[in-house]
Amino acid sequence: MDPLMIDIPDRIETEHLVLRIPRRGDGAALNAAIAVSMDELGPWIPWAGKMPTPEESEIHCRRQQAKFILREDFVFLIFARQADGNEGELLGGTGLHRIDWGLRRFEIGYWRKTGLAGRGIITETVQAMTRLAFDTLGARRVEIRMDDNNVKSWKVAERAGYTHEALLRFDSVAPGGEPRSTRIYARVRGAEEPPGG
Repeated sequence: MDPLMIDIPDRIETEHLVLRIPRRGDGAALNAAIAVSMDELGPWIPWAGKMPTPEESEIHCRRQQAKFILREDFVFLIFARQADGNEGELLGGTGLHRIDWGLRRFEIGYWRKTGLAGRGIITETVQAMTRLAFDTLGARRVEIRMDDNNVKSWKVAERAGYTHEALLRFDSVAPGGEPRSTRIYARVRGAEEPPGG
């Protein structure tokens, strides 16, 4: 099936969160969340090396909405879920990236706004994105990759039921320019996920 024909929700509710694709007008809230998080994100995420302008954040939101429609990348903003189901505070971002439609392989990425550690936000987010990948998109393999020194990130993968598969030693460059090693976790159809589907 052509990926354009797959009905993919642009809004996902979990117990505590609302995950929604970016849209026009989200740039200001996204920019504010990034601004308070730059120091924490900088060592791990390449795009956090330079603070975007509010206009650049708005352009990013509009571009990601277009990529979602074209089935090229699936970026979601993470919001607190209010009691009535509406969106509250913007808490971070996530997505399914590096998509291989032939294999049905996806990679989950995530970031969280500074000051919100220890609330299970990213673990709940990863669980929701995992279900989207396997249950809606027919994934055969879902990966989470991170800098080997980012212990908090690999603990998220473990809590979400991912298996540590490999350590790629000095395979890339960290945002600061030094060599880094990449830790790879995965869930695979027929192993961590039931066969079929």
